[in-house]
This record gives sequence, C-alpha cells and structure tokens, in this order.
Amino acid sequence: MAESQVTVLVVEDEPAIASAIAHRLTAEGWHVQTAADGIAGVEAAERLRPDLVVLDVMLPGIDGLEVCRRIQADRPVPVLMLTARDDETDMLVGLGVGADDYMTKPFSMRELVARTRALLRRVERAAVLSAAPAGEPPLRAGDVVIDRSQRRVSRDGAEVHLTPTEFDLLATLAGSPRTVLTRERLLAEVWDWVDASGTRTVDSHVKALRRKLGPDLIRTVHGVGYAFEPAED
Repeated sequence: MAESQVTVLVVEDEPAIASAIAHRLTAEGWHVQTAADGIAGVEAAERLRPDLVVLDVMLPGIDGLEVCRRIQADRPVPVLMLTARDDETDMLVGLGVGADDYMTKPFSMRELVARTRALLRRVERAAVLSAAPAGEPPLRAGDVVIDRSQRRVSRDGAEVHLTPTEFDLLATLAGSPRTVLTRERLLAEVWDWVDASGTRTVDSHVKALRRKLGPDLIRTVHGVGYAFEPAED
C-alpha cells in the first residue's frame, strides 16, 4: 500500500495533542482525519474506513474502550490506544477489546510514528499471507493448532479469537517451542520496534494471550523473556 493511500483516524479530545499528532502523521505522507469525541470517532471510522486508528482512552461521550469495541465490531482495523494512566489493568482491558498496541502519555512523536509504521507493516504482511495459496500446514503443538495461512488458532478443538498482534506474538513464540525468546527479540520480530522502551507492551500482550489460551502455554523466564511450552502429545 502506497503511503499516500493510507488513511489514519485520530480520535483525541485535547485539541493541542490531536493537532500535533495529525501534523506529524501528515508529514509522514499519510492522509489524517481527526475526531474530538467518542461518538464522532465511531461515525468517522464508519465513514472513512481508515487503515489505522489512533485512539485516546479518555474521551467525552463514550470512552475509547467502547469506541474500540464498536469499531472492531463493524470492521476489524488496527488500533493504537493512548492512555494517560500507566495502569496495566487498563492496558489489558484495551487489548481485550481489540486494540493492537498502546502508548502512555506523554510520548514522543518519533515513537508514535514508529509504532504506527509497525502496525501498518503487520497489516500488509497479514494481507500477503492471507492472499497466498493454502499450502503451509498448520503448526500443531500439543492441543494447540496455529493455522498461519488463515490466521486462526484453536485449542483442544475450540477456536480462540486473537487480535492480529496476539496472533503474530503466539506464532513467533510457537515457531521456536521451548526456546526462550527475549523481550527485545519479540519486540523486534512482532512489532518491528527496536527500542527496548516498549518491552512492557510485550508483557501485556503475553498476559492477554494467557487469558485467552490458558496460563500454562507460555513460560516466563524472569529478567529474560518468554518460552512457548506446549503440553506433550
């Protein structure tokens, strides 16, 4: 996708922040639209069909979590959530309603651009994989089946709904079973983000995966990273 064809919707009620984000993303060559409250954000998403949404959690009308739920119910789209509270519970709730990544205010515009680019690259990779002819056999690890071509996951025969980021993280971990992958490596391979300041994002996504797949599949190696530990066949 050419950058000039990319549309980004920014839903942010603080005018100075919304203007700064819009100005910087426009300078990157993207088409940017803004909305100042939750209802306007949902309506803009329905009208514009954006390629990515930058979404503040604290909004007038309806909050960002409800906006995210409604947007994802209408049409799945990558969402980068902005939160003023460095609270992991809030972050997990955001990931649970379909957000792909989050940033805590205050943040640098450089990091915002990098995370936006990473999300767009993952969408492009997913589109290429889904368009490719079926052929790669599903990855089976114990009672977990990961179908990379269709981007579907099941455990013990029951399908598990994952966000695009959760799927990429699980597939990366499962591709090297029982091997410890550092947070920095996961951040680089899944998020295309090489700055270690984002490692808490990895931790929160692992917690979200455990909530959906069970606590026994991913082992924490304290101070290092994570390992996928499927049950023995």
